[in-house]
Amino acid sequence: MSGGTPSIGVMPSSFYQLVIDCHDPHALARFWAAVLDQPILYETDDEVIVGADKHTYPGLIFGTAPDRKTVKNRLHIDLDPDDQAAEVERLLALGARHADVGQGDDVPWVVLADPEGNEFCVLRPHRSLID
Repeated sequence: MSGGTPSIGVMPSSFYQLVIDCHDPHALARFWAAVLDQPILYETDDEVIVGADKHTYPGLIFGTAPDRKTVKNRLHIDLDPDDQAAEVERLLALGARHADVGQGDDVPWVVLADPEGNEFCVLRPHRSLID
């Protein structure tokens, strides 16, 4: 590829994994595995992969980072449950907590943070990516 023009015959990339740097990849992966009801597919001392199965993209990979999170995420996960209120209660019971990122009281989503402080949103149910 040169000058921004795609090469003929080259396929676009697939969304493979979302990498989440964290202090404790094992604990955080277990939290997200429970949130998404997906298994842990791979685990070493400093890396854990969660996904629907080993052939379904994307996966979540949790890797060790020496620093703790200190500012609001620039990228976050949106969850789309069947019942927003019930899901928020379930996630709080798993170890999430409410987070304030300046969203106000009138938004149709709930902002939570995982056990390491990474913000994510619990949306009202959707029928598609654009409704």
